[in-house]
Amino acid sequence: MSKHRAIPEIRKFMTTSPHTIGFDQTMAHAHEVMRKYRIRHLPVLKAEKLVGVVSDGDLHLVETLRDVDPAKVRVEDAMTDEVYTVAPDTPLDEVVKEMARHKYGSAVVVDNHRVVGVFTTVDACQAFADMLHTVLA
Repeated sequence: MSKHRAIPEIRKFMTTSPHTIGFDQTMAHAHEVMRKYRIRHLPVLKAEKLVGVVSDGDLHLVETLRDVDPAKVRVEDAMTDEVYTVAPDTPLDEVVKEMARHKYGSAVVVDNHRVVGVFTTVDACQAFADMLHTVLA
């Protein structure tokens, strides 16, 4: 008889109290926040409501366009407005399966309309390593 363990919830592996940025902040400010905190994804808020997510890749892509001044162009012009959001109690396997299927770089964890966490591909790799260690230990 095999023992099955419950699949952990995303809250166990997400980054809690994530850094966010206002939609009207500049791309240069977004870069500054990412550099300072060594992160690659920022949920974008407008009046405390999630309206998008911006990644370092999004910023770099927009910056390749002609006449783009990162000190003047706003985050809302570089962000993705279709955000993959999950609840804190969403099972880990469901989140990583969806991220892989759609090639999402992150999932924004939302509870009662508030951003409470971010789960990235780096977090997924850490979760996988932890689970391998648990299974093989």
